[in-house]
Amino acid sequence: MKKQRPVNLDLQTISFPVTAIASILHRVSGVIVFVALAILLSLLAQSLGSKEGFENVASLADNFFIKFILWGILTALAYHIVVGIRHMIMDLGYWEELESGTQSAKVSFIIAIILSLLAGIMVW
Repeated sequence: MKKQRPVNLDLQTISFPVTAIASILHRVSGVIVFVALAILLSLLAQSLGSKEGFENVASLADNFFIKFILWGILTALAYHIVVGIRHMIMDLGYWEELESGTQSAKVSFIIAIILSLLAGIMVW
């Protein structure tokens, strides 16, 4: 028996709510932070190993590409923290309704953008 059900494979026609986008990006930023943690810990170990290692890591900070990666890591970390706090507040029973959840997701985006700009100022 073949079921006739609609299949929509065109993701451009699907409209995700802002709360779903916030949740998906929270997971993506968590993966980015996890991978970045390994990179940053290896750089820390190298810089603490010797004077030459420290100078090597310090010289990397002058490269534009490395600064851009650091800015991306800080942006992902800031977003993950902000939306993580939002999720924890929702676990406590607040902002669970559709309207308040949508508003809190929008506010989280705004706070994350501000923190991203501040991270850019700090890196450059």
